[in-house]
Amino acid sequence: MPIRAIVLDIGGVLEHTPDLGTAARWEPEFGAGWANRVEAVFQAGELGHITLEEVHERSVAALGVPADRFAAYMADVWVEYLGTYNAEMADYWRARRAEGYATAIISNSFVGAREREEEAYRFSELTDLIVYSHEVGMQKPDPGIYELCLERLGIPAEETVFVDDLEANCAAARALGMSAILFQDTAQVIRELDELLLKT
Repeated sequence: MPIRAIVLDIGGVLEHTPDLGTAARWEPEFGAGWANRVEAVFQAGELGHITLEEVHERSVAALGVPADRFAAYMADVWVEYLGTYNAEMADYWRARRAEGYATAIISNSFVGAREREEEAYRFSELTDLIVYSHEVGMQKPDPGIYELCLERLGIPAEETVFVDDLEANCAAARALGMSAILFQDTAQVIRELDELLLKT
């Protein structure tokens, strides 16, 4: 079947997001193993079960640190989260959309991500559909988040290709019948997408 939709991840695909060591840098102030104490809070934020304000309140309580220090940590987190724009990937995707391919994003995200990413990168200009984990209460590789995206696109799995930088997420897409490409670098993904689109 011909490919009609190209679905991308954000972090590691549309954004370059290297590990800047933010968590380790704050360990002297927050204490050894501090991330374990707020793991459940952050997971709730990734699934949208709590607001960003509640993330702050619960984390401050769990860590026993001043609110302004946790706010400073979160400012660092957002810098790492947003990374830098992969303009080459975005331009390629924009060109395919202009040719008539449907586009969508599936992202494991965090409360507050849509507003920050829109301000930084204007993803809404690249696609009409962004499926954020914190807005739908599911994360990759849960099959449900892919199925929701396909339902909203109105395009079957067999006519969709998905690009992600984690093999587990690609495997979940393939299990549903989607084509999937593991992102290693931009040139490789563009080459593999071109080959796939030519075949179909």
